[in-house]
Amino acid sequence: MTTSPSMPTTAPETPPGSDSAKKCIHVAVAVIIRAGRVLIARRLDHAHQGGLLEFPGGKVESGETVQQALVREIREETGLQVPLASLEPVIGIRHDYGDKQVFLDVWKTTEAQGNAEGREGQAVDWRAPSALKDDDFPAANRPIIRALNLPGRLAISGAITSRVAGGSRLKVALAKLDSPLLVLRAPELAVEEYRQLAAQALAVCAEAGIGVILHGQPGWLEEFPGAAGLHLPWREAERLSGRPVPANRWLGVSCHDSGQLRHAERLGADYATLGPVLPTPTHPEQSGLGWAQFEALVAGASIPVYGLGGMAPVHENLCRERGGQGIAGISYWW
Repeated sequence: MTTSPSMPTTAPETPPGSDSAKKCIHVAVAVIIRAGRVLIARRLDHAHQGGLLEFPGGKVESGETVQQALVREIREETGLQVPLASLEPVIGIRHDYGDKQVFLDVWKTTEAQGNAEGREGQAVDWRAPSALKDDDFPAANRPIIRALNLPGRLAISGAITSRVAGGSRLKVALAKLDSPLLVLRAPELAVEEYRQLAAQALAVCAEAGIGVILHGQPGWLEEFPGAAGLHLPWREAERLSGRPVPANRWLGVSCHDSGQLRHAERLGADYATLGPVLPTPTHPEQSGLGWAQFEALVAGASIPVYGLGGMAPVHENLCRERGGQGIAGISYWW
């Protein structure tokens, strides 16, 4: 979980959800963005995970808030001055390396001032988020790469009762779409109709520069290699024991509780949706998790998590403050 700016941010000795038998090191991590690129450093050869790339930051000292630690660490490591108020939460990650356990508390800023340099002998560089590769980073850093490349709003298509009507509705709805990704969800359609709709949607969305994430069974990506990825409903995800799609395609999973989030992580999912957070018009009998429970569940997750259910654009920042990647939904755009 990332910490809300409105909440106390002094680091706990052992963050919630970690293994209390092993001390967890609280590390403040900065995503410093300038002109669409991110500042990356290379770990010194003699350091833990030496030679790999990392996002700059360091251990939160006793009595410091994570934001204060970031300002200090970035100044000491790179010479950049980071305005405290410019820091925004990105993601919180717990990872057990075997020899030690870490909690990466990740925040971003676009307002760092000065010229970056490796003041501790490390090489530094500015790279596009899309150019960041998993194998170049420690395993704990990899969800940060996902969070940087995923949008804050994940659009999901609404009710589609026929391929023809769905195709027409999609063309109209795309004019309001403000996300580079669309989950094409149409459980009402028979397999053949969904196949035809997918082909149509891929063509239409390609013209608009929008990636289509197919929804349903793992075999869809074999039929449509041009799709951006696959989103698994829980009924499909629970039957799997490993990642069913290539590493260069998005994999999402619909989750509703902590056990399902853990399973999504074991599958190698790049993100999860979690909900319903709030009551929805289609399911008014369900009260929803509520923001407190959403935050508690996200706190234990090591992948980006979208809030789903009753979400509107006004909830995006609140969702981020609660540790989420952003919002996923239908009604706000469809």
